[in-house]
Parts: sequence; structure tokens; C-alpha cells
Amino acid sequence: MKFVARRLIFYVITAWAAVTINFFIPRLMPGDPVKALVAKNQGKIPTDAIPALYAMFGLDDSKSLWDQYVDYWGTLMRGELGISFTLFPMPVSDVIAAALPWTVGLVGIATIISFAIGTLIGTGIGWRRGTWADSLLPISTFFSAVPYFWLGLIAIFVFSVTLGWFPASGSYDRSLVPEFSWEFISSVIYYGTLPALTIVISSIAGWILGMRNMLVTVSSEDYVTVAQAKGLSERRVMFNYAARNAVLPQVSSFALSLGFIVGGTLIMEMVFSYQGIGFLLFNAVNGKDYPLMQGCFLVITIAVLAANIMADFIYAILDPRTRQEG
Repeated sequence: MKFVARRLIFYVITAWAAVTINFFIPRLMPGDPVKALVAKNQGKIPTDAIPALYAMFGLDDSKSLWDQYVDYWGTLMRGELGISFTLFPMPVSDVIAAALPWTVGLVGIATIISFAIGTLIGTGIGWRRGTWADSLLPISTFFSAVPYFWLGLIAIFVFSVTLGWFPASGSYDRSLVPEFSWEFISSVIYYGTLPALTIVISSIAGWILGMRNMLVTVSSEDYVTVAQAKGLSERRVMFNYAARNAVLPQVSSFALSLGFIVGGTLIMEMVFSYQGIGFLLFNAVNGKDYPLMQGCFLVITIAVLAANIMADFIYAILDPRTRQEG
């Protein structure tokens, strides 16, 4: 219980600090977002509406910084994230809710696939070190060193421009109406195949190398030698003894990867013009849309904290020593 209580207190304090920093982000950035919005919509926003805009965006000088901070917490407790500047008057929560499923669906599935395949391949290579399996390591090292945007551009050139197998951008056929139908779902899969394949190829190498190196270290431990001396099958020793302990660092890295899924693979979404959170954040920064930036940062932070909490508890299940109270 002390382990759970300590971890929960730590994450509550971390969440408070993240929200507080997120509150100060637009107030420390140069420029006046309201004046930028009025300039962008010349003639559409009357002058007497400007004070109301300052109040709506939480930038009202008539309130002290502390009052604004309390109001910000109040809006968060109500599930509100403000109004988007660039997509005015759409609420930020609606904008993020529309983009979030695309990122979670694409990057999430691709990350899980790359982790599962990479960990299994790394286990096989690490257990059979010194054999032909080691010849796969230079290939893994090469792809782990390739810049992500470069791999994406090559994929577009080969599979979209040259072969014409997949579209170069977008997330679905714009002639279709988003609905739960096979025609729309198949279009989403078709448009998402190339970005997903790029994510898997670029990230699987890291999982392979990480698992292989850890298994090489763990396989020389005494408990593995004892298990082999007992006459247990090679498969059982490899998975139940060696791989179970070697995978612990992988679990922590995987949990962090799941947290950053919400942020999306920014470069990937930019290269493929995919309508996820990463591309949304990129447009928000370009448009100086501070409420939308705040919302994106907050959602990403919460996702990373949730992923870390999950990693802590999974790690505690796999390695009971972490639960020891001291």
C-alpha cells in the first residue's frame, strides 16, 4: 500500500506542476493573441467585443494572476479548455476530440505492433547470439539511425509516386462521409497503411536492439543457469526466466511510447499531412493559437503521466522487488 500511495502522491504533484506550467505558457509568450485574432478577422469582430475576448481567453487584466489561475483550474474541472483562435469559435476540447482518435488509432496500433514484433525478434537474436541471427543487427542499426522524416519521404517516393500503391497524404478519401461503414473504414486503413508502415519500420529496430542487449546480459545470470541445469525446455527458460527479466526496461520504454502516442509522431503527421494531434499542434504553433497549444500540451502531459502510472504498476507486477517498502 505504501508503494501505491507514494506513487499516487508523486503523480498528483507532477500533474499539478504540469497544469501550472501550462497556465503560464500563453502569458509568457510574446505578442497579444487577441489583437492577432482581431487583425486576422478584419471587420468581422467589433471593437466593443475585444474586452469580452480577453475575458473569454482568460487574459483579462482586470483580474489578478491568482484569480486567472483559479479560473483556469475551474474551467479544467468542468472539462473545458477554452476557445480556439484559429478555428474560432470552436471549443478547443472539440478540436482535440476530433483529432485524437486519428492519432491514437494510427500511432497506437503501429507502436504496439512494432513493440511486439521487435521484442520477439530481439528475444530470438539475444538467445541465439553468435549465430546467423546476429547478421540482422546491422540492418536494425541502420534503420534505427535513419531520420524519421527521411524514411517517410522515401516511402512516399517509392510507394506513392513511383508505384502508386498508396496515397501520399491525407487520412481518408475526402469524397466519403465519415461513418461506421466498411467503405469508410477500408479508406482509413488504405490511407493509414503507409504512415503506419513507416512508424513500424523506424521504431522496430530500437525494440530489437534493446531486447537483444538485455537478454544477452540476463542469460548469463545464475537463475538462468539453474533453470537450464534442472532440465527445463529451452523455450521455457528463454521466455519464463530470461525474457521475463530482460523485458522490464522495455516495459518502461513502451509505457512512455504509449504516452507520447497522444502527441502523435509530429514529423510523420507533417510529412503525410495526417490529421492527428501532432499536425494539429504544428498548425496551432504556426497560427499562435495559444488555447489550442495549451490544450494539446495538457492532453499530451496527462497521457504521459497515465502511461507512467501504468508502467510503474506493470513493473511492480513483473518485478516484486520494486514493491519492497523501505
